[in-house]
Amino acid sequence: MNEPKVINNLKQIRRSQLTITQQGLADAVGCTRQTIIALEQNKYNPSLHLALKLAKILGVSVEELFKLQDDES
Repeated sequence: MNEPKVINNLKQIRRSQLTITQQGLADAVGCTRQTIIALEQNKYNPSLHLALKLAKILGVSVEELFKLQDDES
Protein backbone atom coordinates (compact mmCIF):
# COMPACT_ATOMS: atom_id res chain seq x y z
CA MET A 1 0.00 0.00 0.00
CA ASN A 2 1.42 3.35 -1.04
CA GLU A 3 1.40 6.24 1.35
CA PRO A 4 -0.29 9.42 0.11
CA LYS A 5 2.04 12.07 -1.28
CA VAL A 6 2.28 15.42 0.49
CA ILE A 7 1.58 18.30 -1.87
CA ASN A 8 1.53 22.01 -1.16
CA ASN A 9 0.19 25.34 -2.36
CA LEU A 10 3.24 27.27 -1.24
CA LYS A 11 4.06 28.95 -4.54
CA GLN A 12 0.47 30.00 -5.21
CA ILE A 13 -0.08 31.32 -1.70
CA ARG A 14 3.30 33.07 -1.62
CA ARG A 15 2.60 34.83 -4.91
CA SER A 16 -1.08 35.66 -4.48
CA GLN A 17 -1.33 36.73 -0.87
CA LEU A 18 1.91 38.43 -0.02
CA THR A 19 3.99 38.64 -3.19
CA ILE A 20 6.97 37.75 -1.02
CA THR A 21 10.06 36.48 -2.81
CA GLN A 22 11.52 33.04 -2.27
CA GLN A 23 14.52 34.65 -0.57
CA GLY A 24 12.30 36.83 1.60
CA LEU A 25 10.29 33.82 2.74
CA ALA A 26 13.46 31.83 3.38
CA ASP A 27 14.87 34.65 5.49
CA ALA A 28 11.61 34.98 7.43
CA VAL A 29 11.50 31.30 8.38
CA GLY A 30 15.25 30.71 8.76
CA CYS A 31 15.99 28.38 5.86
CA THR A 32 17.68 28.66 2.49
CA ARG A 33 16.14 29.77 -0.80
CA GLN A 34 16.99 26.31 -2.14
CA THR A 35 14.72 24.79 0.52
CA ILE A 36 11.84 27.04 -0.58
CA ILE A 37 12.47 26.07 -4.22
CA ALA A 38 12.44 22.35 -3.34
CA LEU A 39 9.22 22.80 -1.33
CA GLU A 40 7.50 24.67 -4.17
CA GLN A 41 8.45 21.87 -6.58
CA ASN A 42 7.11 19.22 -4.16
CA LYS A 43 10.58 17.67 -3.93
CA TYR A 44 10.91 18.12 -0.17
CA ASN A 45 8.60 17.70 2.80
CA PRO A 46 9.32 20.17 5.59
CA SER A 47 9.69 19.39 9.24
CA LEU A 48 6.66 20.17 11.37
CA HIS A 49 8.50 23.17 12.79
CA LEU A 50 9.20 24.62 9.33
CA ALA A 51 5.64 23.90 8.14
CA LEU A 52 4.23 25.78 11.13
CA LYS A 53 6.57 28.74 10.56
CA LEU A 54 5.67 28.90 6.86
CA ALA A 55 1.96 28.84 7.63
CA LYS A 56 2.33 31.58 10.25
CA ILE A 57 4.35 33.87 7.96
CA LEU A 58 1.92 33.34 5.07
CA GLY A 59 -1.14 33.82 7.31
CA VAL A 60 -2.75 30.47 6.48
CA SER A 61 -3.31 27.21 8.29
CA VAL A 62 -0.95 24.28 7.81
CA GLU A 63 -3.89 22.41 6.25
CA GLU A 64 -4.29 25.15 3.63
CA LEU A 65 -0.59 25.01 2.82
CA PHE A 66 0.01 21.23 2.84
CA LYS A 67 -2.33 18.41 1.82
CA LEU A 68 -2.22 14.67 1.32
CA GLN A 69 -2.84 13.54 -2.24
CA ASP A 70 -4.37 10.10 -2.66
CA ASP A 71 -3.42 7.94 -5.62
CA GLU A 72 -7.03 8.26 -6.77
CA SER A 73 -6.95 12.07 -7.08
